[in-house]
Amino acid sequence: MKVGLYFGSFNPIHSGHLIIAQHILNETDLAQVWFVVSPQNPFKQQKQLLNEYDRLHLVNLAIQKSASLKAIDIEFRLPKPSYTIATLAYLHEKYPQHSFSVIMGSDSLQNLDKWKNAEQIMENYPIYVYTRPGFPIVPHQIKELHSLTAPLLEISATHIRELISKGKSIRFLVPDVVCDEIESAGYYKLKNPSQ
Repeated sequence: MKVGLYFGSFNPIHSGHLIIAQHILNETDLAQVWFVVSPQNPFKQQKQLLNEYDRLHLVNLAIQKSASLKAIDIEFRLPKPSYTIATLAYLHEKYPQHSFSVIMGSDSLQNLDKWKNAEQIMENYPIYVYTRPGFPIVPHQIKELHSLTAPLLEISATHIRELISKGKSIRFLVPDVVCDEIESAGYYKLKNPSQ
């Protein structure tokens, strides 16, 4: 089975993530998209992240009605910070019956050469890139590159967290079930409102 791996902090998952995943399923021959929830991205500060199990829970809630979308916690058991190449190697060994590809935005593609063992990723794994405004798809030494124009919404997890911290609604920016869970669990609320 052809599986696309969509890596991210998903802090929290939002409608933009889901639209991209579904668009990639619709427009490619990938059978499934797996959301790889990263416990610690080497490019992001840990203090900004909700607990990884809570983020995984929110992803599972968001995709519970889709048979083609799956959330995996594989990086929770790998050394931190999480490196894509280590995750790919682990998945390749664990699921030899599947072929894996990497899904990323054109903004991430511009930084790909800074990733650990980037040349191994570019040589051995197909990469599906969706364009993001202001980030043209730059040429890399990628053996198999698929570029897509995905429907993009100007939604960011950072903006969603800011709205929550100000006590404002995030309804429609995230699936209803995710919105309800964030509200009931009190995720992303500042302990001290003056901060």
